[in-house]
Amino acid sequence: MLTVALVASMAAAALWQQWRSVEVEAAERSRTQSLWVLTGALDWARLILREDARSGGADHLGEPWAVPLEEARLSTFLAADKNNSADTMDTASQVFLSGAISDLQGRMNVFNLVENGKASEPSVRAFAKLFVQLGLPRAELTALTENLRLALDAGPDNTATRSAPLMPQRVGQLEWLGLSKRSLAILRPFITLLPVRTPVNLNTASAPVLNACIPVLDMAQAERLVSNRQSTHFRTLGDAGKLAPEAAGDLNENQHSVSSRFFEVHGRLRLEHTIVEERSVVQREGLVVKVLWRDRGTPGQADAPLQ
Repeated sequence: MLTVALVASMAAAALWQQWRSVEVEAAERSRTQSLWVLTGALDWARLILREDARSGGADHLGEPWAVPLEEARLSTFLAADKNNSADTMDTASQVFLSGAISDLQGRMNVFNLVENGKASEPSVRAFAKLFVQLGLPRAELTALTENLRLALDAGPDNTATRSAPLMPQRVGQLEWLGLSKRSLAILRPFITLLPVRTPVNLNTASAPVLNACIPVLDMAQAERLVSNRQSTHFRTLGDAGKLAPEAAGDLNENQHSVSSRFFEVHGRLRLEHTIVEERSVVQREGLVVKVLWRDRGTPGQADAPLQ
């Protein structure tokens, strides 16, 4: 009996090890397939943005790139022809894809706070107005601006001075520059971190961002602009000035625009119990749309650099 029990225990252990190896291999295969599909989805988004550039004109929320893709079966994107086998179609029917493209120039760029090694007064005033709207401490904005200036002076390798903070690469890393977790959570929908100075796109910015970046505008006027542009987008800064005459004198090409160069592509793929999300930032220059960075992970890891 002792021998039988020993053999049974060894067989059970071997069977468990084999089952575990199969499950790990299946999970890794599913993850790899998901990442390939998300890469294809990113290329699709880049194509949409490139075709939008061909048409020229302003960038606004009524364009095809701004329409989110609700969760749909991957098989709906595949043609049922001789190039797609029954096994391929059956697998694709179990995969669900969703995603969206958002305009990052509809947010306020933190890098605008510093220009030529000094705090940029127009940008500091705009951020100060945003902080007041959101009930955030002004001291954190002061710390953010000064630490950003020190980080920029130190360079990417932080060689100028050991006391300078590291340069953040993601919005979630702005805690390095003095923002608290609470402030960062509140600010996240309204700010971005782009590699160059960028104006705010008046066609895609939210009311709080419009209120902050246009000095004389109050919240009611900003909400009116958002409401009016739903029927007719702004083709020029002059169009926005006509709807808000009191703000016309404050509109300038350094701080405001009606077109965009930087976009975020968010993709989500669900395959059985596996969910993979990817966030990518792309830069559009003419008809060239290049990827600046990509983050991949499971839900809740949006800001963790996974690649």
